[in-house]
Amino acid sequence: MKFGFWLFLSLFCVMSASADEGDFWYVQTSAYTTHWRHDPDHNNHQELIGLERNFSDGTLIGGATFRNSYYQRSYYGYVGKRWESADYPVYVKLSGGLIQGYKGEYRDKIPLNHLGVAPVIIPAVGAHLGPVGAEFVLLGNAAAMVNAGLRF
Repeated sequence: MKFGFWLFLSLFCVMSASADEGDFWYVQTSAYTTHWRHDPDHNNHQELIGLERNFSDGTLIGGATFRNSYYQRSYYGYVGKRWESADYPVYVKLSGGLIQGYKGEYRDKIPLNHLGVAPVIIPAVGAHLGPVGAEFVLLGNAAAMVNAGLRF
């Protein structure tokens, strides 16, 4: 089986733990992507689908699958922290984890990908109105993405 399948299975098991008041799930997809440097080979349609478990203390764990900048199916498993505003429905989020999927001639397009799996840190700024959310995500010095999702 592929690494990505086992990663998602493991994350699902961990995220299925009992819920506390204030915990929620967040499912999201990519709505818009732009790369900082124009390259006709770049993919700006990531087909991202992500599932995240957010805990009342601001910690989170999640996983996502997407098409990377070179149309290769990729996977991201992560942990992180979300800081909510006390006055407005906005937050800052920082996640860090492992990304897999940059292969072949694109293997070196992501730093530290020597074994086919690379560590990454991804910052985001988000807002939500009830269960509907949106995030602006920085993808290093390569791109930015806007994601939309639902809390439940």
